[in-house]
Amino acid sequence: MSDLAYRSILQALFERRVPAGAFVSQNDLVELLDIPIQPLRDALRVLQSEGVLTIHARTGIQFLNPDLELARSTYQFRSIIERAAAQRFAETGDAATIAGLLDAHRALTDTIEREASAVGGMSKESRNRLEKLDEELHAKLIQSLRNPLVETTARRLKNYVTLIRLDRLTTAPLALRTLKEHIDILEACKDRDAQRAEAALSAHFQAALHRILGMC
Repeated sequence: MSDLAYRSILQALFERRVPAGAFVSQNDLVELLDIPIQPLRDALRVLQSEGVLTIHARTGIQFLNPDLELARSTYQFRSIIERAAAQRFAETGDAATIAGLLDAHRALTDTIEREASAVGGMSKESRNRLEKLDEELHAKLIQSLRNPLVETTARRLKNYVTLIRLDRLTTAPLALRTLKEHIDILEACKDRDAQRAEAALSAHFQAALHRILGMC
């Protein structure tokens, strides 16, 4: 029940049923999520330890309101972890997995280019596929380190990234740039070039942060 409460709170936050930065009571969350109070309290304590919210005694719960500093800190931390992961994946990653990811990225690139040419944008299906590919690529990189502490930290950072991206519109040009950056990483991994993979990963995160900050 505590795990269910944890997932339900995050889902409500990601779906904006609980707005980022909101100040709510435990009773509000019980009513909104239809979860018993004790599992809810257990989940809230875990989410507080992960920095997603702050519990104020006798007043309520305040959810994190992502700002530019959180974005900078999150992407800096991700870069530290995943640069090493990109090197490891280039050295030891399964060749079939790398090839499959490359094929999926190229296929989605072709699809988005066709959609942009035909209707001037991209479909919801393509946006969802991009999100899944992004999760799959970064998960494979992290898994290559075979370090449960890193995996736990990466899951926490993923929550931050989801919050940071909530109000960001993914257009076809931005999606194509992201896919190109992913392909650069995967091409380096296919060639077993660890240094190039690390450099491509670092460039990807720098570009992603710039996009979030509205710098390009």
